[in-house]
Amino acid sequence: MTKSFDSSKLDGMETFTANAAKTRFGEFLDLAQREPVRVSRHERVIGVMVSAKDYEAMRAFYADRLRRTLDESTATAARAGLSKKELARLLADEG
Repeated sequence: MTKSFDSSKLDGMETFTANAAKTRFGEFLDLAQREPVRVSRHERVIGVMVSAKDYEAMRAFYADRLRRTLDESTATAARAGLSKKELARLLADEG
């Protein structure tokens, strides 16, 4: 994208102002299908547009990471002698 679209590259990622993203929405969407695109307002990044494929890949990555963390925590608790029942009671305790 060119400066006439009010966009710039920071750290290698294209950045559009919110106004430029609105007025050139088609180009903005096309670029977001190829790479993440930052959106800024008042010289502050307020969001990032990514393709649906990239979004789903990120969701899967973080879901897998959470599953692994929970599995590791469960194993650590078991090694410490906590039963699943006791661990559930501790995690449910709001006090």
